[in-house]
Amino acid sequence: MADRNGISGQPGTANSAFEPPQKPKRNNYAIACASLASMTSILVGYDIGVMSGAGLYIQEDLKISDVKLKVLMGILNVYSLIGYAATGRTSDWIGRRYTIVLASAIFFVGALLMGFATNYAFLMVGRFVMGIGVDYALMIAPVYTAELSPASSRGFLTSFPEVFINAGILLGYVSNYAFSKLPLNLGWRLMLGITAVPAVFLAAGVLAMPESPRWLVLQGRLGDAEKVLDRTSDSKEEALLRLADIKIAAGILPECNDDVVAVPKRSWRELLHPTPTVRHILIAGVGIHFFQRTSGIDAVVLYSPKIFEKVGLTSQSHKLLATVAVGFVKTTFILVATFLLDRIGRRPLLLSSVGGMIVSLASLGIALTIIDHSDTKLIWAIALAIASVLAYVATFSIGMGPITLVYSSEILPLHLRARGTSIVLIVNRVMSGIISMTFLSFSKAITIGGVFFFFTGVAIAGFVFFNTLFPETQGKTLEEMQVLFGTFLKWRSTMRELEKNKRMDGESNGYTNSNSQIQLGLLTAK
Repeated sequence: MADRNGISGQPGTANSAFEPPQKPKRNNYAIACASLASMTSILVGYDIGVMSGAGLYIQEDLKISDVKLKVLMGILNVYSLIGYAATGRTSDWIGRRYTIVLASAIFFVGALLMGFATNYAFLMVGRFVMGIGVDYALMIAPVYTAELSPASSRGFLTSFPEVFINAGILLGYVSNYAFSKLPLNLGWRLMLGITAVPAVFLAAGVLAMPESPRWLVLQGRLGDAEKVLDRTSDSKEEALLRLADIKIAAGILPECNDDVVAVPKRSWRELLHPTPTVRHILIAGVGIHFFQRTSGIDAVVLYSPKIFEKVGLTSQSHKLLATVAVGFVKTTFILVATFLLDRIGRRPLLLSSVGGMIVSLASLGIALTIIDHSDTKLIWAIALAIASVLAYVATFSIGMGPITLVYSSEILPLHLRARGTSIVLIVNRVMSGIISMTFLSFSKAITIGGVFFFFTGVAIAGFVFFNTLFPETQGKTLEEMQVLFGTFLKWRSTMRELEKNKRMDGESNGYTNSNSQIQLGLLTAK
């Protein structure tokens, strides 16, 4: 069996130190696995998108009040909290792959319950089951993808769950328009129940995927982990380096090279009494999820028909078509973001995105306020409002949308990743639920324009937070990133020191990972 401690063979020659690094090719096997794992996110996105239109028909068919409607729209996020206590434990117990299968099975049951619902109470039961499925899907897809991906394309691949969520939202909007022509009592049930079909095929397809190599190492299955890393890395050398880094992070001694080894148990309770490094990571992870949801994306996605109605679109079909345009713009720009994450980096894209959100939210607030106080129909204000909505979803989708899952999943230490992801997603779902269930009441209390001025203020606070506390993680291994955190406001000096050490290593040994291994070893010994 190959030596798993590092690269065997002779040190690099003098010339190799000066050869420019070749850009690695995309690993098609890793792309296929990430795509399949992220398909659960399409089901999440579809449910979000379809409810924006289905809610109109449910309210009309079941004769429910506005209060019941907003509870129906937002309760999914509350229900999903029930499962978050179990998701991290479940994925650590049965593995990342079988957790995806479990999420698909839950989606199947939830879709059938909602599709066959005969009254409001029955529908809420279906929403409860679907909420558990959303919980599992949101947690496991980014964790699996981050753990499988090579560092050179981790941003690209880890953004897949958010890409598929947006594709699902767009499909939900299209489904609203397509099924709206059916009889009232049948249309919304088909909108909700059709999700059961792809859930079956997804569960079957996931069984052909490999398990996460990092989860295999945590189980002591080094032989199996090496096989997966060989197929998902850019080279054999990178596979060996990744395995060596994962062993250090898991607390396995470098000299342990058997196919199956004992793994020292490390408690997830470090999340309750964190080291400075873990505290910095948790603040960053919780913060980015908090600002993602509280900057208004749920209000725009779920209530876009209501917003367009306020603007002046009164026809149901016109409102749904405008909503489809929102979904199309959102999906298009998030596809652009996937190709920029590993080229531009996380920080520049995130800060540019939030800056654009601030401008578009402010202009939307101004336009809606003018429309609200005008006795005549102002075409320019209507055009500004619609353009601002589209600009907002575009700027959100090119940075804040995909980077949230990418960043939070890649910065968490290996032994805390699954349960740490559950914690940050609890914040995500709580804030999403609050925004979803209070938007209508909030807009009545301070006007709809005032709500978007509030979202503008939140986005400004988020910009300051990200600029202050977020190190760049582009191109870093998941284990190497642990060195960057823990210094809080001084992370920039840590980054410069790390880059300096890597350059010195490269000049003396060609290509080596010794410095990061030493630093990570010191980190795990603390």
